[in-house]
Amino acid sequence: MARKSTVLKVSKLRRAYGPVTIVEDFSLEVRAGEAVALTGRNGSGKSTVLRCLVGADRPDEGTVEVCGHPVVETSARTRRDVATVIDDLDFFPDLSVVEHLDLLARAHGVPDADGVVDEVLEQVQLVPQSGQLPGTLSSGQRRRLGLATAFVRPRELLVLDEPEARLDVEGVTWLANRLRAERQDGLAIVFASHEPSLVDTVATRVVELGAPRG
Repeated sequence: MARKSTVLKVSKLRRAYGPVTIVEDFSLEVRAGEAVALTGRNGSGKSTVLRCLVGADRPDEGTVEVCGHPVVETSARTRRDVATVIDDLDFFPDLSVVEHLDLLARAHGVPDADGVVDEVLEQVQLVPQSGQLPGTLSSGQRRRLGLATAFVRPRELLVLDEPEARLDVEGVTWLANRLRAERQDGLAIVFASHEPSLVDTVATRVVELGAPRG
């Protein structure tokens, strides 16, 4: 069987804020069809690592490459290959839920954008809210919309920071099954989570940050 291609390669990442080092000597390689869960206590550096992976934060040392190219948040290549939900997204206040997703899908050249958006809206259970403005949604619905923005666009790597946050039990089950299916279809996934059921269902590997070193 042919070895799957490397999607993400992180080498000797270091990130400090002033005198405080948050992440040091962190390396990771993720291939197509693999899902890596980052676990660890709050403050162990999970979110910092994820922000460096997508170019939202710049490491002090080390390199991050996706599909063989350096990650630069503003580059068209990075935006094409990496889908992410790591922060609460800022939505256009005057665009409805469906208009947001339709704009994103068309901007990325998704074939049959209408069909893809309709399918994702149904999966995230936002069909009844599709005509609403984001500001009128509950926090859980906004989380579902954030996840939908990742699912309506092309992606080689999916990066998620505690995607289960503000989802109910049914929502976490749906998310776990969706991410497992994405991984089985060949997507590379890196996510941070405190939800054991999500980690157990999705991850092919677990990396604990902040663990004591021998």
